[in-house]
Amino acid sequence: MNSAVHGWGMSGVAFISALSMMISVALPYRVTAKDPGNCFMVNSAGRTVSLGKLCGASSPNSGVFRVPIKRRLARIPVIDVTFNGHQTFEMILDTGASGTLITQQMANALNIQPKRAIRAQMADGRKVQLITTEIASISVNGAVVNNVEVAIAPQADIGLLGHDFFEGFDVKIREKEVEFQRR
Repeated sequence: MNSAVHGWGMSGVAFISALSMMISVALPYRVTAKDPGNCFMVNSAGRTVSLGKLCGASSPNSGVFRVPIKRRLARIPVIDVTFNGHQTFEMILDTGASGTLITQQMANALNIQPKRAIRAQMADGRKVQLITTEIASISVNGAVVNNVEVAIAPQADIGLLGHDFFEGFDVKIREKEVEFQRR
């Protein structure tokens, strides 16, 4: 290989180094990777391939998020919900609940601290006092809501995912999945 780059009068190494410096100056300071979601593979060429259709998920860019119904309690869907990006719990999708309610066991596992006490009215009309806290993020198969105040119910066996999570979505409950479509 010719050690001088045509018309530049410098070695190939010097040219590559100069080009590298020009590129690094032109790039933005912060580069973020596109989130492939939670259902993907990396092929032999190193490219990320979405497996969303196999997993029941849509592309994160489509604004449609599908989550399988794991089971039902009194015909109400139970789905997996992820807190702070790393801990997943089964929760009831409660279309009648204005807020999200977590169990004491969930609060303990998330290592969260109570913030304040509130008076709340339960579905059966009872008025109870609950402790609230803020969760950094709640997500369901790619649909994410940040900084959500949730109530902790000490005697609950399972949490309730309420309107404070899905108020920005149209929700369709199907036979085997729940679909959240961003409005």
